[in-house]
Amino acid sequence: MEETKHVSEWKDEVKPVLISKKEEFISMGYAEASTEDIWKCLEKKIWKKNVEKRLYEVVQDIFHLSTNKYVSYLTVEAYQEDDLAASIQALSNDSNSD
Repeated sequence: MEETKHVSEWKDEVKPVLISKKEEFISMGYAEASTEDIWKCLEKKIWKKNVEKRLYEVVQDIFHLSTNKYVSYLTVEAYQEDDLAASIQALSNDSNSD
């Protein structure tokens, strides 16, 4: 019987696969691609419901991650960070006017 683990427990074992995916994205013109961003994208977009998987399923998910999903994830994250920065700035400005 094949072992299932929470996907986070497979991270070290699938590092070579993440590196391969990063190199694929870089070769497609996404020079800022990183293994950490790819992993976070998978956690938020692919594995949000299926947290227990077999090793081959995790590898398959990494290989099947499309550039569209990856770029969509990065775009949403960038907007959320911008909104957070704007909120902090607004709060800072409000407290300075008191």
